[in-house]
Amino acid sequence: MLIQMLSQIFKYSTTAALLAGVVLAAPVAAAPGAAAKRPNILVILADDLGYTDIGSYGGEIATPNIDRLAKTGVKMTQFYASPFCSPTRAMLLSGTDNHLAGFGDMAELMTAEQKGRPGYEGYLNERVVPMAQVLKDAGYRTAMAGKWHLGVPEQFSPASRGFEQSYVLTMGGSSHWGDQGGIIALDPEKPIRAVYRENGKAVDVPKDFYSSEFFAGKLIDYLKSGESSGKPFFGYLAFTAPHWPLHAPDVDIAKYEGRYKEGYDRLRQERLERMRNLRLVNKDTPVYEGHPSWPKWDSLTPQQKESEARRMAVYAAMIDHMDHQIGRVMDYLKATGELDNTYIFFMSDNGADGNSVYDVGRTREWIHRDMDNSTAHIGKQGSFAEYGPGWAQVGSTPFKLYKSFMYEGGISVPAIVWGPGLKKGSVKQGLAHVTDIAPTIYELAGAKHPGTEYNGKPVLPLRGKSMVAYLKGQKPAVHDKTDAIGWELGGRKALRKGDWKIVFANKQWGTGDWELYNIARDRSESRNLASSEPARLKEMIAAWNVYVAETGTMEIPNLAERPGYSNGARYYEDLAVEAAQATRVKVGE
Repeated sequence: MLIQMLSQIFKYSTTAALLAGVVLAAPVAAAPGAAAKRPNILVILADDLGYTDIGSYGGEIATPNIDRLAKTGVKMTQFYASPFCSPTRAMLLSGTDNHLAGFGDMAELMTAEQKGRPGYEGYLNERVVPMAQVLKDAGYRTAMAGKWHLGVPEQFSPASRGFEQSYVLTMGGSSHWGDQGGIIALDPEKPIRAVYRENGKAVDVPKDFYSSEFFAGKLIDYLKSGESSGKPFFGYLAFTAPHWPLHAPDVDIAKYEGRYKEGYDRLRQERLERMRNLRLVNKDTPVYEGHPSWPKWDSLTPQQKESEARRMAVYAAMIDHMDHQIGRVMDYLKATGELDNTYIFFMSDNGADGNSVYDVGRTREWIHRDMDNSTAHIGKQGSFAEYGPGWAQVGSTPFKLYKSFMYEGGISVPAIVWGPGLKKGSVKQGLAHVTDIAPTIYELAGAKHPGTEYNGKPVLPLRGKSMVAYLKGQKPAVHDKTDAIGWELGGRKALRKGDWKIVFANKQWGTGDWELYNIARDRSESRNLASSEPARLKEMIAAWNVYVAETGTMEIPNLAERPGYSNGARYYEDLAVEAAQATRVKVGE
């Protein structure tokens, strides 16, 4: 059934000025009495970036441009996304829950029972007015480059949802190189090819394509083309890095060769110490070190360790390169005098990814036959390596698990906002959610969401709340203790209300029943209080039932048990095969 469902869907410029000593100043508001100039809006989304992968959140990877945004902007420590990419994107651009916006589940994984139900269309549906459309109607020029993942056909492309200019990967992932390779194979003889669209029309990427560099350059081109209009811009830069397959330029990989040979535990401890120094965690915070299913570093063979170290080096290189491209966009804005009048939102779409796509269709057969994952070749065109659960759990330090789970490691993401009038260098500890970004941007831009009717048709109102007063230090929180925020995807679910959180995960990963945690005291979810706090658990489940009723969430028994992407149980079997692999003929030769 899953295979049938899937078959139906379907050099860089450096930041030399900044790094050579030109300081990224804190943005300033317009002088008193001056005519207010509407601000530009730039949203930057990383793909599968872990909570601790960037320097300002404890990482060792070189991310000077992102870190400078954090140092002179606002860094949030309890910001939540979805545990999967397309639902996060749907909530980001709509300001409402993914079950209302069309992504009650991943489009690629929709069951027959779900498919076609309201909120389960598998594309950004007509019940929402997307951010680009709201801002376009308010007089903004709108452009995006990168990963869309909100509908493959032209009628569901960015061109039909308010973006005047767009160059996008329509699907969930692809090769980062110019071969335009897809990421799954239902038939190993005919692996799915990635679909790209420019302004709605199908295009092929150039041969010298590398994803992060190309997307940043394309967005800059779009912004340049509208400079003479006098309009402010809304730019959406949606990187596909560091989503697998792990690909990066050799020059970037070389910076991290040998860096990760000590393994998971050493890197986790290094990041944890930096997090403590940054006051992101307390000294006594429990640390989740990985599910018992996964082997420890010392149990791996020398060949497996070499392969794992190389994978992490390539992953780090992807993030390093992405940061360079962010700096390149900021260089452009600085050169045009627009940087200080731009609000920049940076976040990841979900936690680090320790799952595996190999179990989908006949993808494993295709990769083992056609791809060269010998250690020295990982990162190059014709390789297809994943990140794996060991490194992903380090990326989630100190949280539990990673992408596809509703534990903190799957839904807590780094999030930074930079722009005029914000409290410089502040760290915000309050709860905030991806649905809060749209109303925040509308307030900053002086735009108004249409509410419940647009062009004579009923539409959904915003569920998120504006963060403007919170970001400016005028309000202590976005959400009070009565606000309940829910999550559900693929049968796994959670709800956060104040300091309390309930989580459901299928057995092996969870208890197979509701678990209860006090997040203020136990963010790593190490102490399940379900049995000792029955009254609190009952209250939280009642709030969950309200969320289900409000959003039309379908609760399908045993849905989390279906085989496929969100388990990755055979990762280390594949690692053993690939670590011993001799160099093969590359795809296309």
